Amino acid sequence: MAAWVWIVIAIGVVVVLALIAFGALRSRERRLAERREQAQELRQEAETRTRQAEERELVAEEHAQQARDERKVAAQAGARADRIDPDRETADE
Repeated sequence: MAAWVWIVIAIGVVVVLALIAFGALRSRERRLAERREQAQELRQEAETRTRQAEERELVAEEHAQQARDERKVAAQAGARADRIDPDRETADE
């Protein structure tokens, strides 16, 4: 075979290898972009869930404070009832 045939074959092989390498690089870049996008979506979901949890905690704290206040009022009412009940024995009697 003539030398120019070997040169054409070598150039063809180099071009094919370059195309394979370029395709692999593009595929990797595409996968990385997809993973970045997925990570961003997960971060947004985590932020939303964190915000919702904080709001729920605030509501729970408010309800707990209301319950403590109502318990205090009930205890005061019970103490007053004990003071005015003529049938209730007290410690000083």
